[in-house]
Amino acid sequence: MNGRSDRRSASSADSDEALLLQALHAPEGDLRAFEELALRYQKRVVANCRSITRDPNNAEDLAQEVLVKAFFGLRGFERKSSFAHWLQRIKINHCLNHLKKHKDHAFVDLGDPDVDEFEELKVKVTAEQLAGVIGERQMISAVLESMPSTLRIPLVLCDMDELSYEEVAQSLGIGLSAAKMRIKRARDDFRARYEKVRSVVAVAGGR
Repeated sequence: MNGRSDRRSASSADSDEALLLQALHAPEGDLRAFEELALRYQKRVVANCRSITRDPNNAEDLAQEVLVKAFFGLRGFERKSSFAHWLQRIKINHCLNHLKKHKDHAFVDLGDPDVDEFEELKVKVTAEQLAGVIGERQMISAVLESMPSTLRIPLVLCDMDELSYEEVAQSLGIGLSAAKMRIKRARDDFRARYEKVRSVVAVAGGR
């Protein structure tokens, strides 16, 4: 399994590299290669923008802004990493800047006395949302949206965007130990919330 996955990843990276070279050397006004690259990542960028910002109404606009930034920054891309990783960094920075502008409390210290570590879990899932839950992906989305930003964002960066602890710490402007603590707490919190949502969905489905 891992071998096949690694081969698919390598093949995808090679394909991205070929399109990237085409985009870099395309005549002015020829956007076909970049558009193909953008289409490959658009759905994932939209999903991640929603998960990071918890703002479904603006997720598509944010994703579009990320892709526009990537297009205009393409000439400055030094290709020291893959295109996917480079685009990922643009997306993360753009979403975090969006949260700062909208005064999201994403960076409140978990040691802050105003943050109650023992607050009862609150799964904010409406009847309408439950009615639309038809699979694991929808349940995961519902759980992520119910989590506080202090936990949701580190979890998304680490487990969805596959950033290292060091990269999460750097992205959030916190220490390495704080990043590790938030991710551990986030995973525990996610599991507890997920089990609650799953049990509610099971009951709703049995009615």
